[in-house]
Amino acid sequence: MTTTVLAREIALRIGLAARALPDVSARHLLDVLVEKLGSPLTAEKLSHVTVTQLKTGLGSPDGEEDTEHLGEVSIPHYKEAVRILWGEAADAGLPEPLAYAEGDMPGSIRVAIASNSTDRMDGHFGSCLRFLVYQVSKGELRLVDVRSGMGAEEADDRNAFRADLIKDCQVLYVVSIGGPAAAKVIKAGVYPMKRAEEAEARDVLTDLQTILGGSPPPWLAKIIGVSARERVRFDSEYLAEEEAG
Repeated sequence: MTTTVLAREIALRIGLAARALPDVSARHLLDVLVEKLGSPLTAEKLSHVTVTQLKTGLGSPDGEEDTEHLGEVSIPHYKEAVRILWGEAADAGLPEPLAYAEGDMPGSIRVAIASNSTDRMDGHFGSCLRFLVYQVSKGELRLVDVRSGMGAEEADDRNAFRADLIKDCQVLYVVSIGGPAAAKVIKAGVYPMKRAEEAEARDVLTDLQTILGGSPPPWLAKIIGVSARERVRFDSEYLAEEEAG
């Protein structure tokens, strides 16, 4: 039963994505996706398709766009098609950010959540659809922004692009993040926290609030007021753990 539902969802995504690409049939797009991602297609595989893969797959053998076949296909068309294939289509069900001004929540920190579905913490740093950005204090948490990761597809350094997206945050929660990517996130002034088990964003942040209200561990203590010397030491320890792991 689950397999049937999933297959229908994938077929729907492909059909809608083909509509976003002028003069590209669903059959042609399906063939390209199977060639690039392998068969059978799954939601997980579709979540990793890129603009570059579509451009080369739907273009000529030398990698140039076949404009005679593709008509008016442009970068915005490719980006929209990828959003649909990822399942991001209309961002249906996403929570609405609330207004926030500096000083609204004294003693708060800003936290990014890597997410693929509504308000869950279920994304990998390098491939998540979006970052949910929350302001968090001991007694309150507030969603203040939702930032799409789509622009990373056109960046020379995708990890640096994503790190720049959340550089105003102090903490990042992800399902996973590689060592090189973690180094860029730390360089941007953000502390990455890996939680392999997916969860509702608010459950993750409620746990963080409990920590804020108690005795924060070193990684959090540095964010809320320890010396620069201590911060460098903690960052070095994190990178050493990444390399060892």
